[in-house]
Amino acid sequence: MTILVTGATGRVGRPLVEQLLAAGHRVRALTRSPEKAGLPPGAEAVAGNLADTASLTRVFDGVTAAHLIGFDRADHPPLANAGEIVGLARAAGVRRATVLRGDVAKSPLEPAVEAGGLEWTYLAPVEFMSNALEWADSVRSEGVVREAFAGARSAVVHEADIAAVAAVALTTDGHAGQEYWLTGPEALTPPEQVRVGEVIGREVRHVELSRDEAVARWRAQGYQEEDIAFFLAMRTDPPEAGRTVLPTVEKVTGTPARTFARWVRENAAAFGG
Repeated sequence: MTILVTGATGRVGRPLVEQLLAAGHRVRALTRSPEKAGLPPGAEAVAGNLADTASLTRVFDGVTAAHLIGFDRADHPPLANAGEIVGLARAAGVRRATVLRGDVAKSPLEPAVEAGGLEWTYLAPVEFMSNALEWADSVRSEGVVREAFAGARSAVVHEADIAAVAAVALTTDGHAGQEYWLTGPEALTPPEQVRVGEVIGREVRHVELSRDEAVARWRAQGYQEEDIAFFLAMRTDPPEAGRTVLPTVEKVTGTPARTFARWVRENAAAFGG
């Protein structure tokens, strides 16, 4: 069968393409710029934008399962054409879909998938481990991570584990109607993450910012006030789901969730390691 992966060059989409190909599946990879995608050999890269229905006219042809993302672009605006996307998928014969959430709340895509009669599985990851790449510049230049709210814990998850759960749900039975909350094997504070970072072979210090300093930095980065309010809520009163380690990855895939130390080793070059 052919499996469609939308957001194929993203943090979850790329490892999902790689894992499906390694397992011997045919993969169609949706990306806005196939010529720049750099996807592995064997992937059928096709041009399209999930938010632009007209660009998806033939994308679902011959596809039996699809990995969909419930948002448009990295800043997570909801898809306004969810019903049209599902309509195209159903007309083409797609039977099964995974939906990657970008927020705690449901996006318009989830009710559309349910109403469209697809066998759906929702993927609800907590904080991505790759968010730590925001620290890369200061680690390389100063050996320092500046972060506020040192006591806030997060059960950060490896993107390859999100992809692994998606791959299982797309290719095997028994996952229809499931909502999988996905975490890593540890709930870590920023100082604990920084300490783990020593696996790159250099000393890295954590410097705690005050609340006001954190807010000033977010404003300087161009975030709107509603975004800043959300960031503060997540750090001062985070939802239990974000800091609670769950066994979902291992239960679905049969393999323990990857640790943050492993992620750091895999990305050591970004931090000057």
